[in-house]
Amino acid sequence: MIFCDKCSNLMISEKRDGKLKNVCRKCGYVSRDKNVHATNILEKIETRNDKINIILEDTTLEQYPIDKKMVCPKCDNKGAYWYMQQTRAADEPPTMFLCCTKCKHKWREY
Repeated sequence: MIFCDKCSNLMISEKRDGKLKNVCRKCGYVSRDKNVHATNILEKIETRNDKINIILEDTTLEQYPIDKKMVCPKCDNKGAYWYMQQTRAADEPPTMFLCCTKCKHKWREY
């Protein structure tokens, strides 16, 4: 493998002006090296046939505790089901997900 003298990115071989030359894909630098070997880059893309379950209505909210101090931003009802989940890096605080007990509006707090 040959790396660019200017930006240290991987260089590939291309035909330019009828000659095979090493060219940087990032900055466009063309090497003056006369010993150029053809470069082949192969990518294998795998398709996945995973099933996605879509839940239209969350009927399992009753399993979560209710915070009676939380006020729904949509209907001003006091009371919301809540649970916490780590959605970002481990050194960040978890995200609190809430669902109104009256109108079922869902929101989150960081």
